[in-house]
Amino acid sequence: MPRRLWFRVGLVAVVVAISLWYLYPPKKRINLGLDLQGGIHLVLGVDADKYVASQTERAAEDFKNGLERKGVGVKKVARESLAQTAVELASPSNWNDALTVAAEFSTFEVTDRDEKAGRFTLAMRERQVSQLRDDAVRQGVETIRNRVDQFGVAEPTITRQGSDRILIQLPGVQDPERAKALIGKTALLEFKLLDEQTSVEQAQAGRLPETSEILSQRVVDKETKAERKVPYVVQKRTLLTGAELTRAEVQADPNSPGNWQVAIEFTATGARIFGDVTEQNVGRRLAIILDGNLYSAPRINERIPGGRAVITGQFSVNEARDLAIVLRAGALPAPVTILEERTVGPSLGADSIRKGMIAILGSAAAVVVFMLLYYRLSGLIADVALVLNLMILLAAMAAFGATLTLPGIAGIALTIGMAVDTNILIFERIREELRVGKSPRSAIEAGFHRALRTIIDTHLTVMVTAAILYNFGTGPVKGFAVSLFVGLAASLFTAYFFTRLLFDLVYVSRRKVSAISI
Repeated sequence: MPRRLWFRVGLVAVVVAISLWYLYPPKKRINLGLDLQGGIHLVLGVDADKYVASQTERAAEDFKNGLERKGVGVKKVARESLAQTAVELASPSNWNDALTVAAEFSTFEVTDRDEKAGRFTLAMRERQVSQLRDDAVRQGVETIRNRVDQFGVAEPTITRQGSDRILIQLPGVQDPERAKALIGKTALLEFKLLDEQTSVEQAQAGRLPETSEILSQRVVDKETKAERKVPYVVQKRTLLTGAELTRAEVQADPNSPGNWQVAIEFTATGARIFGDVTEQNVGRRLAIILDGNLYSAPRINERIPGGRAVITGQFSVNEARDLAIVLRAGALPAPVTILEERTVGPSLGADSIRKGMIAILGSAAAVVVFMLLYYRLSGLIADVALVLNLMILLAAMAAFGATLTLPGIAGIALTIGMAVDTNILIFERIREELRVGKSPRSAIEAGFHRALRTIIDTHLTVMVTAAILYNFGTGPVKGFAVSLFVGLAASLFTAYFFTRLLFDLVYVSRRKVSAISI
């Protein structure tokens, strides 16, 4: 056998060995999509206006602080609409100083001026409003993706839909309610001081200062399991947020056997702020608040310099884990609501797999029989190449951890047809060469050579289409694109290179060949 044939045989042997390695069960496996193994499908709506409003309020607070630093007294600085803040100065004589401070806020413009009364409106520019809405959805997608990754879902689909929606597909999720709670939790962690000058009774009677609010803590009786809410009066001013967190881990609560707590640690900046807050408020109670719910309000006994704290709240281990996940992943920039929810049961997936495999095996069997009857020995060569094609396709999907969906199975069936079509194109070229009187070896050489350009053109155009589908498609469409792209790449190898190798071994390497079984 010529040396060049040994090299090609060795290359095919290596490809087969690698394919078998990845298809061996203990190694890698192909992930099944939502439509095959069950799971949940969610469409979330993002309340982007809440994010715009929060940024407007933050800017209003910063503007007020800027006026105070410049010695400008104010009667009122408050957000009065989505992106507008009403400003009223204590004295109109400070008008120019106030405008100087306003000029520092480049994303806002001054409107509704009334210099004599010392009033104006600080309005966010439309371009900035649109940008914030877009940021809210983008950040929401990334935050949810980080949470789901830590939740441990294989091959989730998390993409943006339209201007204010997020599509989520979680294959294999066994606890949909827990997953929905994890995904939808805003996870805004805040540290505030209790207002110990105002009693709960006074606050509930209507004597609540503007700088304070009433928040409740959920308390569960250990014996009766009855739940009650304990109200607290809390100052509105936020001293520190979860944006400065670097670590959140689950620990057993040493003071409450059977319950769990979440230990948190701040960045260097957060640790400094936390140390200053605890030093300046020794003896007072610090409320730890998540999404507007008070979880604990420990008393500050001394300065805490290390930037470490714990969140307690009679958590179960799963509740503590989920809280740690959302704290590590960060807060959603805006609240989300579930607009659409579908649960796919695994029985539907099993039925889909069974029918899909029947379709693939049926089409493959029909193709194999046709090739044997119509092209005889050459048809057998094409059938062997087809088996190798499917082996490489499945091994590649297992190696890269690709997700197999129901449309992906359809892509595999389409690949079978295209792979055989390539062989038919080559065989018909060889037949044409034989009809004009060429020898078998010359006909094989010319047939493969003349078909090569057409094979490459057809495969590349469809592969480009598959790449576009993968880039712009979602969920099942991506599954179809993956199986089609990988299958066509494998077809280029098997239908041309491997088939040519078998023809060379059967016909070309032999000294005397009088006819081709084709």
